Amino acid sequence: MKRIFAPWRYKYISNPNSEGCIFCNAASSNDDRKSGVLFRGKFTFVIMNKYPYNNGHIMIAPYNHTGDFEELSDKEMLEMSTLIQEWQRVIKKAMKPEGFNIGMNLGRIAGAGFENHLHYHLVPRWSGDTNFMPIIGQTKVVPISIDDAYDLLLEVYKEKFVD
Repeated sequence: MKRIFAPWRYKYISNPNSEGCIFCNAASSNDDRKSGVLFRGKFTFVIMNKYPYNNGHIMIAPYNHTGDFEELSDKEMLEMSTLIQEWQRVIKKAMKPEGFNIGMNLGRIAGAGFENHLHYHLVPRWSGDTNFMPIIGQTKVVPISIDDAYDLLLEVYKEKFVD
């Protein structure tokens, strides 16, 4: 039998009911690297998905703790849209994906893992990134570590958007 190791998932599976909202915790953290925060805007922020569907999977969330899309201000919506566009450019340059999934799940029935704090997912896609592993082995292979992906994306972001 072959084994695939994903040690970063242990913290999640060993403590599935961790305290608080992951987005609020990250937003209030003083350690962006540890919390996975790549960028802090005025109303929203960009964070790595610690349990990614694919390499470079990030999320854009408002600081506002709400699960109701209708409660977002125009400024929050505009900043989230702008960040999706900027970070899509960053991921394109850093990882050269062939496409993207961009979306939001609102409510548990719609697949929201954190239904009380809405967020967009920006997931890079490549030809061949779907294979037998998730179907047969119930395993998703992500060939770059979260820390390495964080460093790569942050480096490209700074080259592209920071003077």
